[in-house]
Amino acid sequence: MDHSSTVRFLSAADVNYTSARAWQMATAAEVRAAREVPSAASDAPSEAVAMIEHAPVYTMGARGGRGSVRMPEDALPAPLVDTDRGGDITWHGPGQLVVYPILDLRQRGMGAAEYIGALEGMLLDTLALFGIEAVLVEGRRGIWIGPDSEGRWDKIAALGIRVQGGVSLHGVALNVSPDLGWFDAIVPCGLEDAGVTSMSRVLGRTVRVAEARKAMMQAFARRFDARLVTVACDMVTGALSGSREQVSA
Repeated sequence: MDHSSTVRFLSAADVNYTSARAWQMATAAEVRAAREVPSAASDAPSEAVAMIEHAPVYTMGARGGRGSVRMPEDALPAPLVDTDRGGDITWHGPGQLVVYPILDLRQRGMGAAEYIGALEGMLLDTLALFGIEAVLVEGRRGIWIGPDSEGRWDKIAALGIRVQGGVSLHGVALNVSPDLGWFDAIVPCGLEDAGVTSMSRVLGRTVRVAEARKAMMQAFARRFDARLVTVACDMVTGALSGSREQVSA
C-alpha cells in the first residue's frame, strides 16, 4: 500500500528572491493552517517544494557578517539580501538549482538534525545519478568535492534552513552550471580555505538545470517518501493551483 505523502511541486526560472521568500512564508502559513483541518475534510496537499533558478542575488545568513564581502556592497554585481536562514553568505542565480521544501516537520516527526540529514542525502543521491562522488565534511555544512592535491575542498551544494512553527523554510542550492565568477565577490559561506565548484566543472561537460531537476525530484520523492504533484505557480503572489503530473518515490 502507498503511504507516501502528496507534496505540491513547482519549478520556475529568473525568480526574484523577495518574491520567492514571500511564497515560502505564504505556503508555510498554509501548511500550519492545514494542521487544524481534519484529514478527512480535505484531500488537498498543503506541503510544497519549489525547485527554481533565481535572478542573480547574494544572500546573507543569520550567522554571516559583512566581513565575507570582498568589495563595497554598492559595487557588488548583484543585490545583497539579509535572510533568517542559517549559514553565512552565498550567491544564487542562473545555472544553480535552488530547492525550497516547505514541509510540516512536526507532523512528519522529524527534528532539525534528521531533516538536514535527509536534505544532505537528497543532494548526494542527485549527484550520484550523474556519477559524481561527493561527500560530507565533518564540521562543515553542505556537499563537497575533494580534497585536491593541496588538500583543498570545493563546495558543490550549500544548505541553509530555518524551522518556524514546525515547518521548514529555505533549503539547498546545487551548483549545476553557473558562472562561478559570481562567487569571486564574496567569501562563500565565510570559508577562506575552501572553494566552489559545479556539476559541469566536475564532469567536464555542460549539465542542464532541467537534467539536475529531474534527478532531484526523484531523490526528493525517495528521501521524503513523497508523491510530487506538479502545480502551476505565480511566484509573485504565491498562488499554486492546477495539477499536471506526478512523480513518486
